[in-house]
Amino acid sequence: MTELILIRHGQTELNRGPFFQGQIDVPLNATGLAQAARLAERLRDERLEAMVCSDLLRTRQTAAPASARLALDATPDAGLREQRFGLFEGLSFEEVDERFPEAFAAWQRHEAGYAVPGGESVIQFHARVVAAVRAVAERHAGRRVAIVTHGGVLDMVWRTANRLPLDGPRECPIPNAALNRLRIAGDTIEILAWGDDAHVADLAAPADPAPAAGAADALQSCSRRSG
Repeated sequence: MTELILIRHGQTELNRGPFFQGQIDVPLNATGLAQAARLAERLRDERLEAMVCSDLLRTRQTAAPASARLALDATPDAGLREQRFGLFEGLSFEEVDERFPEAFAAWQRHEAGYAVPGGESVIQFHARVVAAVRAVAERHAGRRVAIVTHGGVLDMVWRTANRLPLDGPRECPIPNAALNRLRIAGDTIEILAWGDDAHVADLAAPADPAPAAGAADALQSCSRRSG
């Protein structure tokens, strides 16, 4: 049995508005850096034995203060990246709607088999995420591990643990820098606690855009958002 603490990265400027962030390599903003510092304080008593993070800058920056405080290297893993959104990445929802209206309309239907041109479908994304998380659990069997990753990755784990379909909008809150506790034993993923952001709640990060806008990264609302 392996215990995992999955953590969404701290806030970036693209998280503040309706943008497709995906796999573009953007840094944390000031709020995100403050969240990362609070996260390090929160993790100091967790008796962690390893840390892993997505190889994108925003997760590495989020992991860095905790890595330093705990004297644990945060091992980068590209399998833990956010969903790839191809042509949409770096653009606002308004820009995507204007430049690629048919693709944007198709994406808003939340069909798991649909891939934005140059991007991944949710089916492809889910397979990558589950394989990566299980590989981390196998490499660190019987230990407690922190994984710093992305909102979309956490959504895929939530759906897997709860046996939910991949179609449709998100149904779980995923605050920046919150702790999400899992237990993995064999093929079973069990959620022990979700969305614990008590250590960063007072930083008052603005909510992600409304559900009608869609995308692969959620904060207070639970539509699919990019981050």
